[in-house]
Amino acid sequence: MKAHDALYIDGAWRPAESRDLIEVVNPADEQVIGKVPAGGALDVDTAVRAARAALPAWAATPPAERAARLAALHHALAARKDEIAETVTAELGSPLKFSEAVHAAVPLAVAASFAELAARHSFEEKVGNSTVLHEPIGVVGAITPWNYPLHQIVAKVAPALAAGCTVVLKPAEDTPLTAQLFAEAVHEAGVPAGVFNLVTGLGPVAGQALAEHPGVDLVSFTGSTAIGRQIGAVAGAAVKKVALELGGKSANVILPSADLARAVNVGVANVMSNSGQTCSAWTRMLVHRDQYAEAVELAATAAAKYGDRIGPVVSARQQERVRGYIEKGIAEGARLVAGGPDAPRERGYFVSPTVFADVTPEMTIAQEEIFGPVLTVLRYEDEEDALRIANGTVYGLAGAVWAADETEAAAFARRMDTGQVDINGGRFNPLAPFGGYKQSGVGRELGSHGLAEYLQTKSLQF
Repeated sequence: MKAHDALYIDGAWRPAESRDLIEVVNPADEQVIGKVPAGGALDVDTAVRAARAALPAWAATPPAERAARLAALHHALAARKDEIAETVTAELGSPLKFSEAVHAAVPLAVAASFAELAARHSFEEKVGNSTVLHEPIGVVGAITPWNYPLHQIVAKVAPALAAGCTVVLKPAEDTPLTAQLFAEAVHEAGVPAGVFNLVTGLGPVAGQALAEHPGVDLVSFTGSTAIGRQIGAVAGAAVKKVALELGGKSANVILPSADLARAVNVGVANVMSNSGQTCSAWTRMLVHRDQYAEAVELAATAAAKYGDRIGPVVSARQQERVRGYIEKGIAEGARLVAGGPDAPRERGYFVSPTVFADVTPEMTIAQEEIFGPVLTVLRYEDEEDALRIANGTVYGLAGAVWAADETEAAAFARRMDTGQVDINGGRFNPLAPFGGYKQSGVGRELGSHGLAEYLQTKSLQF
């Protein structure tokens, strides 16, 4: 697609206050593929004012009409699915097949789910002698990451619109072209002016201005735990609600009764998916000591097959970060059994699919989120030891458990301190709540729980 040299505010493409531009780079070949405006505080203020002006009418719009606009948005996105996949591939570096199957397809499913939910959700209920109203919280400041650029936008904007909120979106500066495509679809869907606004820009400038703006009632942020803490502090000072989907260091627990080969192969695929740039990736594989050597061999063999199948990481900065963690793992005594810190190609921000064995729970690579194609394999003595290791990080976003008996796996999963657990490779469910425990965040996305984040409650007593 051709990049817009403007911001989408109050139903139209408008020039930014500054002439500064952000270059969008294809991480596979390091070529500049477009430039977008570097919006600033004045642009954010203009967008928030437009959102506030549009709020009363949109909040008063019947839910069935809001659902119709969301259905039209889904249709407009579906018509662009090929262009979406190509754009994500260009600015994120994702292989085209993965972009088609995940980056384009999953947001369509999520958009459709909120169109349906908006039509059937009950926004009021009777509780004794009270009528309880679920009303839109107001203007939403949505700050989205680069790793799943369209999915994260849809997962925030669609429920906000379904709830009757208006939105100002600040997408990641690495992947703004997908956000511009989304704005085009919003316009085509006939969403009223000011209900959705897009300001491209840098996080410390536009993102901070959006989080701090007194006209924003809720900040929904997906990204690192460090930035999430900063946003939480800003919002706390203003007594403003936040929804934070942050980092993860998810455990993939393989119990002794499991099909070891399947559990390992699926686990490796999970980590290598999207070049390891998935917050919920099962980056810690926990294996019983009696099966450990076999599991390590299986994981190394599986990882080697991904050398030519995964794309680059998003930027030179991210490449250096991931390679730094690999070097740290070696320095702390972990055993490298696949991959390594050396760049596998002369051009592009590629990282070799990497597997570490002999990893202990206290090592940096077993505690901190790497956000690259790096798997750590840890041994455990018994189930209690496995549980201790699985729960032994500051994160609690996702996880997996494998066992011959689903009941056995589910019993273990119930004791894990994490927001969602896949049992024996359970499928992604766009209606199930997504979010974390501990420092993996506050609040939930997707389905009715995701819609509830954008509602506030009023009770009328009779």
